[in-house]
Amino acid sequence: MSEKRLSRESSLPLFRVLKQEVPETEVKPKQTRRRLTASYKQRILKAADECSGRGELGAMLRREGLYYAQLSKWRKQLASGEGLKEARRGRKSSGRNPEDVKLLKKKDREIASLEARLRRAEGLIEVQKKIAEILKS
Repeated sequence: MSEKRLSRESSLPLFRVLKQEVPETEVKPKQTRRRLTASYKQRILKAADECSGRGELGAMLRREGLYYAQLSKWRKQLASGEGLKEARRGRKSSGRNPEDVKLLKKKDREIASLEARLRRAEGLIEVQKKIAEILKS
């Protein structure tokens, strides 16, 4: 096998191999994410409501590069009264102060330890009641 491969490779002249044109590669700039404004969403919803013919809505969605699910989501936002808003990407901020979070964690640990002490105390009280009943009889 290796002999056949070598003979095929050697049959091509070296200048033909080197002269083959390499297509130029085009480096495209990184595309930024679209931010759909509330006015754009309202305009699209209005246009979608006006689509009456067969296939008009699909053509409009393809032209705008949208999905039907986006229209549904926007309609639900309008119906719920929260209005159309731009979706924020990434991690949602908790809106809490880091010091408050530390304090909450500390209090949670304190509560857990106090609950454990309470369970032990209740267990001891039960044992004392049983001992008192045994001693009475």
